[in-house]
Amino acid sequence: MPFPTHLPSARTPDAMDAPILRWGVLGSGWIAEQFTRSVKAHTRQQITAVGSRSQEAADAFAARLGVPKAFGSYQALVEAEDIDVIYVATPHNLHHDHALMAIAAGKHVLVEKPVALNRAQAEAMVRAARAKRVFFAEALWTYFLPKFDVFRQILEEGVIGDVLSVFTEYGEYLPRGHRIFDQSLAGGPLLDLGTYPASLLVWLLGKPRTIVGLAEPDPSGVNGQLSVVLSNERGAMGTLSTSLYGFTPANAAIIGTRGSIRFNTEFHLPGGFEVWSREGDLRLRYEEARGAHFEGLCFEAAEVARSIAGGLHETTCRLPQASLDTMELLDGIRSALKLDFEKAGLIER
Repeated sequence: MPFPTHLPSARTPDAMDAPILRWGVLGSGWIAEQFTRSVKAHTRQQITAVGSRSQEAADAFAARLGVPKAFGSYQALVEAEDIDVIYVATPHNLHHDHALMAIAAGKHVLVEKPVALNRAQAEAMVRAARAKRVFFAEALWTYFLPKFDVFRQILEEGVIGDVLSVFTEYGEYLPRGHRIFDQSLAGGPLLDLGTYPASLLVWLLGKPRTIVGLAEPDPSGVNGQLSVVLSNERGAMGTLSTSLYGFTPANAAIIGTRGSIRFNTEFHLPGGFEVWSREGDLRLRYEEARGAHFEGLCFEAAEVARSIAGGLHETTCRLPQASLDTMELLDGIRSALKLDFEKAGLIER
């Protein structure tokens, strides 16, 4: 099979063309605001209401972002009759309960990443959604981007052959007052920043046979940084490093038997990447301006709207099984590095 002369085009439809649904935003924090701004700017979706822990917080969010309705409780939001789908945007440790609350009310659900604290919680959410026959997906927005549709086609066409190695990392500087330093909120980088590289590793390599690594605690009680190496049954290997202490390139490289892929910007954001032949003499480039949440979160909302309007209860962009597999890997990393949520009372033993 010769190395291709060009890359495939993205098949992602225009986000503006997605059928209009009425959305309720459950949570009023940073990611809820980023989602709302992106969706309002780049789609025709209707952000109908926001729900928060207090009426004051909900009112402030609604006034700042032009959302028509504000509810001072999450239960009131999910029970509203003029909402089709709930976007769960609360901290990690609340995703399970809030998604189940929305599902019980008969609402379709898009839940922010990580989908849950562990695989067991995620399985319960998937089962509940299927029993209620409502849509359910994890809002791991990277996999909804046009860039990743091109990436997916490259892999499916065998352009780089069998994957042998995957190198990933993602670190950010975060101030001490950030929730990521709060042990009671499942803090630490693994379930936040680390979800992106972990999801890439399990997608490309499957379930690991072996996980080894090191983790260093932060004085706050959460994990401050960690690095792991894993291998699968074929002997293919992957690496993951993540840290709370500074900005890293957030890059990734995928090495195959016939070629390799390297990203020109942060691998999980909108931006370009290159596909190299094994010898490095042939190189193809996917051109795309670097973007961030404002430019990218709209794609997940549009895909959810198309899926629901089409009578589907899941999306191939981020299937429930992919979310379960990612949670299983994260569970495996926590086990290997002895990062224990049970001690903090976040999940039952």
